[in-house]
Amino acid sequence: MARRTTVHLNMGLDLGAKLAILADAAKYDASCASSGTTRRNSRGGGIGSTIGTGICHSYTPDGRCVSLLKILLTNFCIYDCLYCINRRSSGVQRARFTPEEVVQLTLDFYRRNYIEGLFLSSGIIRNPDYTMEEVVRVARTLRIDHQFRGYIHLKTIPEASPELIAEAGKWADRISINVELPTQSDLERLAPEKNLARIETSMTTIKTRIEEAKAERNPKGPLFAPAGQSTQMIVGATSANDAAILQRASSLYKRQKLRRVYYSAFSPIPDASSKLPLNAPPLVREHRLYQADWLMRFYGFDVMEITTREEPNLPLNLDPKLAWALRNRDKFPLDLNKAPREMLLRVPGLGVRNVDRIIRIRRWHLIRLDDLTRLRVPLSKAMPFIVVADHTPRLLERETLIGRFVKTQEQIELFQVAA
Repeated sequence: MARRTTVHLNMGLDLGAKLAILADAAKYDASCASSGTTRRNSRGGGIGSTIGTGICHSYTPDGRCVSLLKILLTNFCIYDCLYCINRRSSGVQRARFTPEEVVQLTLDFYRRNYIEGLFLSSGIIRNPDYTMEEVVRVARTLRIDHQFRGYIHLKTIPEASPELIAEAGKWADRISINVELPTQSDLERLAPEKNLARIETSMTTIKTRIEEAKAERNPKGPLFAPAGQSTQMIVGATSANDAAILQRASSLYKRQKLRRVYYSAFSPIPDASSKLPLNAPPLVREHRLYQADWLMRFYGFDVMEITTREEPNLPLNLDPKLAWALRNRDKFPLDLNKAPREMLLRVPGLGVRNVDRIIRIRRWHLIRLDDLTRLRVPLSKAMPFIVVADHTPRLLERETLIGRFVKTQEQIELFQVAA
């Protein structure tokens, strides 16, 4: 009863106060990016666009998009996830938008050229179905009543009915369900209302609907979540090592065909449970996980190559590709004029685009250091591992190479990483 009274009192907040509270409450969710959807604009009517005319996309180094209005419908929640600032037992100030208020905010911010779309999540109020219906109502109103053609990302609730999740995919470009933690035992300890099997069941439902919509290929009908689905895992809230986190991510990519897994470094919260760590993990750990994720998705690496039983955590002072190369010195140096593409992708300093360029260039002449310079390959990183027409590296011991590459750093800010 006391909780209901608090809700009633806080409903008197004006729109600006609600926005301040609920935009701040949404900042902990990393799974926000407007990539991968269909190209739409409003030249034939309606409002909004997903192709960036008049709106600049701004991405942080780990892929977060900041050109979306990113808010919670409400930070009231009946769940008590210990790592969450909006948990039931938290003393934070509460607020709640009506669906109509979110619609109006989205349209107003878009017309002012501040945003290109909406990222909407919510705490759980009353029950999962009620909350999911409110979230879906926002997207449905934007699409039908206002012909909004901008980007919409909806955070779905695994406990909600499949029919509501299906409708969310009808109106949203991307939908996501957060795994939060890599193992069921971690969830039982910190988020007892959540269940990994139930989350994956909902993901499978979404994956099936996406595949069915693609198979139908109806040009006049709406696609189901054309930008796919994504998830998020919190890093550093439990003792789970990087190998466990990457194993879960790899499993989700393979089984659920996720578009992205996002990693969010745990941030200490007020009045925290004794089950939580006192300090945040180094932000560079989050950055290394994104780099490892990239290796799995685009470079053909397996989790057990990126981490090992002896070293289940990624080194903070080396990027994971370089760390793998140093552990596997027997595979180098690699002749760039002869090596297959899958091995070129494993050379430190060579990205996917430059690997493909090298393969094209070597059809016409032997690769030389000048060619790599023109491609802007970081030679200081690549040269110990490659052979080209005018370069053969000296044999260096692993320890010598590590000393050459390692830069001691206890904490790296995300913007420093970007530079």
